[in-house]
Amino acid sequence: MSGGLFDRCRLPVIGAPMFMVSRPALVIAQCRAGIIGAFPALNARSTGQLDGWLHEIRAALGQGDAPFAVNQILHRSNDRAAADLEVIVRHEVPVVITSLSNPAPVVEAVHRYGGTVLHDVIDTRHARKALDDGVDGLVALCAGAGGNTGRHNPFALVAGIREFHSGLLGLAGGISTGQGIAAACALGADFAYMGTRFIASSEADAPKAYKDAVVAAGIDDVVCTRAVTGVPASFLKASLAAAGLDADRLPGADGNMDFGAGGAGKAWRDIWSAGQSVAGVRGVATAAAIVDELETGFHEGRRRLSGAIKRPRCTFTAEG
Repeated sequence: MSGGLFDRCRLPVIGAPMFMVSRPALVIAQCRAGIIGAFPALNARSTGQLDGWLHEIRAALGQGDAPFAVNQILHRSNDRAAADLEVIVRHEVPVVITSLSNPAPVVEAVHRYGGTVLHDVIDTRHARKALDDGVDGLVALCAGAGGNTGRHNPFALVAGIREFHSGLLGLAGGISTGQGIAAACALGADFAYMGTRFIASSEADAPKAYKDAVVAAGIDDVVCTRAVTGVPASFLKASLAAAGLDADRLPGADGNMDFGAGGAGKAWRDIWSAGQSVAGVRGVATAAAIVDELETGFHEGRRRLSGAIKRPRCTFTAEG
């Protein structure tokens, strides 16, 4: 694990902030279970409610619990960004995860009280820019991530970022098991960024039908398109159909993700985001039980990696 940020964690994991799913109950449960819990500031209906949520989370967590994070969307459409940042600073939120625009103002404010700023990136160009803006670490959004997603293979993107960045790096996209967390670390990431697995948790603020849909879905039931929010994002195909959208005719739905310019988009409450990691979700459980399962798989994954190094299954013969 990377020093500092994950010192009070059982696993190098951040529970990714999810629209209309991650709220105080889930964040608190994740932190108590030993991973960093996170929620989007915009899940609170107002800046005042955000203030109340932060009071609630602070009161519920003890010194031995994992830290928590708030995701700050910096897109120009977020007219609450400045007011929400004031509240975040007042509560000295340990970790702030920025998305969709220049994080420099957030970095300056959060660094004043010693907080950590991570920034979502989908390619090396965005990664370099965010580092120039002073962020402490990056979250690499790779193909298969739920919600806002990237297009690159994780092997390639992590390797590309590691050519110029030796600091904190998280990996998002298709991770649903402890073995996946171990694999992310083996690739060169410091932590895994997992959202979809926790949609099907008891504490997630998602309708039962949403949780059931995640449990029932397979990898082919996830569609990536920018038609819903204006940026490439992954959604459950069944929820798109229920909203009257032809999931097979949306931009990017043919498997060739369209990363061109999109419209402003709309936050649809009844269109459910999920990543390709739905394939690894088998039932609804408490956040604590999920983390227990992840920890078991993580150590199993590390043992497999160690065994593969000591006893490789393949023998390569050099030819002159």
